[in-house]
Amino acid sequence: MKASEALLWSIALPGFGQLLNRKIVKGIILIILEFLVNVLGNLNTVLILSFYGEIQAAIDHANYQWLLFYPCLYFFAMWDAYRDAGGGKKPYSFLPFVFSAYFVTVGTIYSSSFAIFEIVLGPIWLPIISVIPGVSVGLLIQIITRKIYMGKEAK
Repeated sequence: MKASEALLWSIALPGFGQLLNRKIVKGIILIILEFLVNVLGNLNTVLILSFYGEIQAAIDHANYQWLLFYPCLYFFAMWDAYRDAGGGKKPYSFLPFVFSAYFVTVGTIYSSSFAIFEIVLGPIWLPIISVIPGVSVGLLIQIITRKIYMGKEAK
């Protein structure tokens, strides 16, 4: 099985990649956590409202106390499934996942007030857009850290 397959299944639902990797207990725990955060954060309602363009209603329905757990849970599940399937062997390969979780969490925090061209994107679209700088910063820091790490090993 390829690491990319486990990663993609984990993107579909946190815990599926772990089940694919035969990490049954870990997979079940992640699935239960995903459903817990999803239900208590009203994520499905917020998703539907956001896709209909009803951003203020999505903001009103969002339970941010629970939604703030979701990015870390989601990106940890992706990284863990990827690593358990044999990916992420290079040093600091976890950094894009970590920085994505950070940036998406910050995007979630500011999603009810941050506007782009006077348009508030809400608790779904701003966090999704926040993945792009998260991955970019994570990759940049990964490259810099690897150069420093490799430079010290060469001495």
